[in-house]
Amino acid sequence: MTDRVEPTDGAAVAMGEPTSEAAPPPRKERRGGLWSDAWRDLRRRPMFLVSVGIILVLLVMALFPQLFTSIDPNHQVLERSRQGPSAEAWFGYDTQGRDIYARTIYGARASIVVGVLATLATVLIGSLFGLVAGYFGGWLDNLLSRFSEIFLGLPFVLGAIVILTTLNPATGIPDPTRIIGLVILSISVLSWPIAMRIMRSAAISARQQDYVKAARALGAGPVRIIFRHMLPNCLAPVLVYATIALGGFIGAEATLSFLGLGLRSPVVSWGVMIADSRDYIQVAPHLLLFPAGFLVVTVLAFVMLGDAVRDALDPKQK
Repeated sequence: MTDRVEPTDGAAVAMGEPTSEAAPPPRKERRGGLWSDAWRDLRRRPMFLVSVGIILVLLVMALFPQLFTSIDPNHQVLERSRQGPSAEAWFGYDTQGRDIYARTIYGARASIVVGVLATLATVLIGSLFGLVAGYFGGWLDNLLSRFSEIFLGLPFVLGAIVILTTLNPATGIPDPTRIIGLVILSISVLSWPIAMRIMRSAAISARQQDYVKAARALGAGPVRIIFRHMLPNCLAPVLVYATIALGGFIGAEATLSFLGLGLRSPVVSWGVMIADSRDYIQVAPHLLLFPAGFLVVTVLAFVMLGDAVRDALDPKQK
């Protein structure tokens, strides 16, 4: 009788017998939805963190300007007209002897309010039309698309000139609330077709998905399908556009104010300050430097935020 030879570990594996030390099962990578994955990716992007930090400081500045300065932005001392930066006034004084630092701090409120409200109005109007056109298609899609092309074909500055000069003639002292509302109206009326095209493209793609067909088969109406099922899945591209457009709308407000069509005194904004400095740029460049610097940093912060959000929400990079 021959002795039984015990198989080695390698032989046991080859023969299919279990080994003494079983390998642990591979760990499954935890995956969430689109928004949770995007948020996890954004937190690792330095560009996102820097832009959010700048925007938070600007928002606090707009909401609570008294935390940054105790000086009245409209207090005038003509003897200090066009004096340069000093220890008493960090940014110097403007042509009417007003503290530029205080006006820059308080000017953030009007500029950011115009940008935020114009972005909200643009996205709401464009998204509603885009969802309706993308879901129903046919003659309604053609009608809304041709209607949007009328506004899209208007040059922005020319259209804003027509709207603002018609509704807000440059006579008398303007009401601050009225002029801010008109600037928001002019920007949103001329910009909503872009948001509509983005949302329409996303809606056309979403209506072909199985979850929309299943909801329709279960008897869900168009309103429920559009706002309950399609809208959450079409928000990503419009959100990216809104983030970038917000900075552009703040710049548009400054452009209109520089041309004398947008905000005007007694409203304090960066655009108004830039407009007041255009005749004194060579003799007193600090009148332009500081409000323009804050404007550029704000626009760049929102553009950087939009780029980071776009990269995080792009499914091709996942």
